[in-house]
Amino acid sequence: MLTAIIDYESGNLHSAEKAFQRMARETDAGEVVVTSDTDIVARADRLVLPGDGAFPACASELRGHKGIYDAMVEAVEVKGRPFLGICVGMQLMATKGHEYRETDGLGWIGGDVVKITPADASLKVPHMGWNDLVIDHPHPVFDGIETGDHTYFVHSYHFRVANPAERLAHVDYAGDVTAVIGRDTMVGMQFHPEKSQATGLRLIANFLNWAP
Repeated sequence: MLTAIIDYESGNLHSAEKAFQRMARETDAGEVVVTSDTDIVARADRLVLPGDGAFPACASELRGHKGIYDAMVEAVEVKGRPFLGICVGMQLMATKGHEYRETDGLGWIGGDVVKITPADASLKVPHMGWNDLVIDHPHPVFDGIETGDHTYFVHSYHFRVANPAERLAHVDYAGDVTAVIGRDTMVGMQFHPEKSQATGLRLIANFLNWAP
């Protein structure tokens, strides 16, 4: 079993690499590699797409790495390989992003990435720090996870999902903020599971052992 964390020059992947490799060892889930090699992405059994920064820049970098992009799309859309998007990697699953300018996403989950607008003006944007998950729909990645478990966020934009059934969890930040999305073999997490201590490590382990 091979899990590829895709390196398309949009973020520091060191902490993600260590967390995924640790949980792969602990759960006997095979090998985890950070890679920009098209062939490895094409043959990986599951894929992880991280992302830090602005939506347009990440989308441009991903599409600019055409070999990686094409291999990832084929793996997910044609081969049905399990896929996890993290932070902006999750946002890229949307139809469109609206950060700075309108930008096409992958279109895997219908909806738009829009700025967080808390009803309480005293709450700062970016939404930064720990927040409690509210699980909206059951999913194998939530095995051992309950509403109230907390994860670590750093973001100013969030995913407004078109189909409520594809919003798997949210948090309250003076209004709902999407935390987890998913359908079929795809799942996305707005927070950073690799920085979310025990809850995040459990989520990573669940993804690595998910067999949709």
